[in-house]
Amino acid sequence: MTGREILNKMKEKACFSSPVTPDAKKGGKSRFSKRITHGSHLMKGKTHHAMEDCLVSEFKILDDKELGLFAIFDGHMGHDVARYLQGNLFDNILNQNEFWSNTGSALKNAYLATDKEILEQSFRLGKGGSTAVTAILMNGQTLVVANVGDSRAVICKKGVAKQLSVDHEPSKEKKLIESKGGFVSNIPGDVPRVDGQLAVARAFGDKSLKRHLSSEPDIAVEIIDDDVEFLILASDGLWKVMSNQEAVESIRSMKDSHSAAKHLCDEAVARRSKDDISCIVVRFH
Repeated sequence: MTGREILNKMKEKACFSSPVTPDAKKGGKSRFSKRITHGSHLMKGKTHHAMEDCLVSEFKILDDKELGLFAIFDGHMGHDVARYLQGNLFDNILNQNEFWSNTGSALKNAYLATDKEILEQSFRLGKGGSTAVTAILMNGQTLVVANVGDSRAVICKKGVAKQLSVDHEPSKEKKLIESKGGFVSNIPGDVPRVDGQLAVARAFGDKSLKRHLSSEPDIAVEIIDDDVEFLILASDGLWKVMSNQEAVESIRSMKDSHSAAKHLCDEAVARRSKDDISCIVVRFH
């Protein structure tokens, strides 16, 4: 095995995207607009299992157009599904024939198709799953967000936080889960769970729960005008201890995207978050 192959294996183990990783490259810039920068940070939680969060944070050129590709994948019962999403979800999205003409439909189709792939490979990927929030920035002008689970996308617009993703909580989708033959537990001292197990109503993988669990994403489209200052993507390790507005205000004065992402992770730990934490910040000014 060559040195490069060993390095790539190490990056894969750490659940960092390539080529942009917190260790190798702490941030980057758009070629379309040098005002747009991005940075990311991951932090292992105080749990007994290996790091289960993965992320993607990069720009690429496709069909002479620039795309910013940003995603947080928060695995559960292992990190194999999150890793699979990191390596395959954006490829599946961009390979959809209708990506440019109907991006929302392309995202939904790719999410469902990727989930099918994961279920078909459950013998290799295991019985775990992953939430996901993805954001595609098209030519620095249009932001398309999709998500399943409770990782969030939040923008700062003239100092005010605006959540673009949807927290898929079992209590909010109880009727849908029950219509599929499942149930939502509500045990005192615990959060609502699908079939008494999973604390989100939508996710990739989770083969044993899939009859009662959706992988269809919610989609939001935001035009990036002069009022939009930055985007935060983060796993629930951040949002469990910090409101959207608190997160926005915590980093609004910070110009460096990577420093802002690291600050949010550090602040979550200071507020006693014990979960894995992953965060991406994209600044538009």
